[in-house]
Amino acid sequence: MATTVFDESERRIWAGRARAYAQSFAHLCAYPIPLLLDAAHVRPGDRVLDVGTGAGAVVAAASARGADVVAVDADPDMAVLARRNAPQADVRLAALPRLPFADDEFDAVAGNFVLNHVGRPRSALAELKRITRPGGRVAVTIWARPPGAGQALVGRAVEASGARRPADLPALRPEDDFPRTGDGLAALMESAGLEDAGCRTLAWKHRVDTEVWWAGHADGVGTIGQTVARQTPAVTAEIRRHYLEMSGEFAVADGILALPHTALLAHARA
Repeated sequence: MATTVFDESERRIWAGRARAYAQSFAHLCAYPIPLLLDAAHVRPGDRVLDVGTGAGAVVAAASARGADVVAVDADPDMAVLARRNAPQADVRLAALPRLPFADDEFDAVAGNFVLNHVGRPRSALAELKRITRPGGRVAVTIWARPPGAGQALVGRAVEASGARRPADLPALRPEDDFPRTGDGLAALMESAGLEDAGCRTLAWKHRVDTEVWWAGHADGVGTIGQTVARQTPAVTAEIRRHYLEMSGEFAVADGILALPHTALLAHARA
């Protein structure tokens, strides 16, 4: 299946940003990993796929459980990071919606926030079903809507500054989108052919240095980071001013924020 305009935009957004991601958002995204692997029923000896591995935290954790893990990512620099962090694993360059694996090849598949970055989420889940053996498990996380208050912090600063999202950053097409709720994600999984889908909400406070959190956005990580980084210097400075003012709501120590985030963890049977 051909990639969409959204997929192509995501490739551009993430190109060259593996290091910035590893220093910022990767720590946030690591929180659900033990729960994600539990939901995928990852056990010693299982053949497991980590799809959209990023810096490699999932593949490293699954390998530590004794699984035989393959990991894929669309970005070459991310694949390099994952190989460094999980040298025992087989890390390959590949991307949804089409993966280079045979039908029924894996006992379990885990995708940590990868569905946020694909243009056709239903097709992506159908592909994960294809490569999972009958009775195997597929488990995924996505960011929930509405977002947690901490997740919305930089977006609020952007809005307060009057800055606008760059026009060339597309949203999902309406026919490809779905409600970012527990029921919405579970229904999407079942519409892709997976069975007995269930979903739970995860909520936690991400503790992070105020400047580290700003740096990830200023370096252009993700769509919100692109929105920050691609403004004029004056507008970016105005966003930062609002960010620093608003971040006081979440301060728990000198220079440290506790940012509430909310995600969805869904699992189903192939």
